Amino acid sequence: MDTRQWQEEVRRLKKERNAVILAHNYQVQEVQEIADFVGDSLGLAYQAHRTEADWIVFCGVHFMAETAKILNPEKKVLLPDLEAGCSLADSCSEDELAQVRRTSDRLFVVTYVNSTAPVKALSDVVCTSGNAVRIVNRVPPEYEILFVPDQNLGEWVKQQTGRNMRLWQGHCYIHVEFTHASLLRMRQSYPGAPIVAHPECDAAVRMLADEICSTEKMVDYCGKSSAKSFIIATEAGMLHRLRREVPGKEFLPAPTESCACAHCRFMKKITLEKVCRSLQSGEPEIVVPREIAERARLPIERMLDWSAN
Repeated sequence: MDTRQWQEEVRRLKKERNAVILAHNYQVQEVQEIADFVGDSLGLAYQAHRTEADWIVFCGVHFMAETAKILNPEKKVLLPDLEAGCSLADSCSEDELAQVRRTSDRLFVVTYVNSTAPVKALSDVVCTSGNAVRIVNRVPPEYEILFVPDQNLGEWVKQQTGRNMRLWQGHCYIHVEFTHASLLRMRQSYPGAPIVAHPECDAAVRMLADEICSTEKMVDYCGKSSAKSFIIATEAGMLHRLRREVPGKEFLPAPTESCACAHCRFMKKITLEKVCRSLQSGEPEIVVPREIAERARLPIERMLDWSAN
């Protein structure tokens, strides 16, 4: 079948199964087009929390589908390819975090949503790039903060809040591929185009950026800006949404030292055909052990509560 036929079949099966399709901003265009909601990790968490569908088909990576399952233990949550993992989530293990937690009873663990369910279960609150500053500002001042697992996001949040934080030594393999030199060359070629960077980029890239924000806030910033062209320093799938929701403007993928744009090999494991097969078979299904899910649900719900207020 061609793309249009696959999309039609997905829409038919979605209705038949009473399913909702949630897609991250980094998904390929044809998957974004059949999703009921396209957004960042925070937006997807809210949608997963609110949905009345029987099935949730998560077009993203493993930790995102786990989060949806934790928030909806009674629902079927599908991830079309179980190999859609995350290098950042892999950088912090349950055992490593448990060992650090034992060093102090005054440690408040703020965990980026890009983490496994067992790591979330050891956390005090979860955050996303879109709400990390707000979440950290809500942590009582008498606690020492450990920010897990993204060091670059943690550095940026530390600068924004002035809070003293211990930072885990993890990173997203895509965002650290952007360099000061590659962005500087791009700026010289497009001198009037603002650089919009994700806070997972390293400090040298953030220094050059005109705006540092989550993918969701990129849509708002570019829509309100008077600029006509933008250099986007995040995973290249974000450009599909920007071009769809902010028409009439030019969005340029920021280059890395090795390629013209950045594609996450894990995000790109989700294809239209795999989404269709999941709806047909009800597999692969995400399962989170009950004891872990119950403990992980508390810091996720705390995030949703602190973000809403």
